[in-house]
Amino acid sequence: FDYNMIEHSTKNLLTYIVMDKNTVSETIIALEREAMSAWHDGNPSPFLELYSKDFTYFDPGQEVRLDGWDKIKELYDSLRGKVKMDRFEMINPVVQATDTMAVLTYNLHSYSGETLWKENCTEVYRLEENNEWKIIHCHFSPTKLPLINK
Repeated sequence: FDYNMIEHSTKNLLTYIVMDKNTVSETIIALEREAMSAWHDGNPSPFLELYSKDFTYFDPGQEVRLDGWDKIKELYDSLRGKVKMDRFEMINPVVQATDTMAVLTYNLHSYSGETLWKENCTEVYRLEENNEWKIIHCHFSPTKLPLINK
């Protein structure tokens, strides 16, 4: 029995797994960056194309979670063409993935003139049967809210 063969095969498998996770990470971040770029130019369509039919969404501007693709489409249609930012930064994006699920977290900095908006973002992606990544849940929140004294 050749133990060197097992060691070589294990190294190849681990290399494949690491490369595969890196590919997933790169793919998820690229999808997000492309959709966010369009969003900052008033076009929510790339995000709508990424959202699953059973999509859920927590937004700091909404009192309750939005459930379903139709609800987010309604919200985004009301905002279409109204969001205009000079630029944005995805700061420290991290993707944690399994075979069929991936969680992307990052800090989003959006700039308009001298104004800077800072938000935390979490996106949960699911690999669909057609081998496309879809966002099933999104959560945005302002970064570091001021303390409220009562």
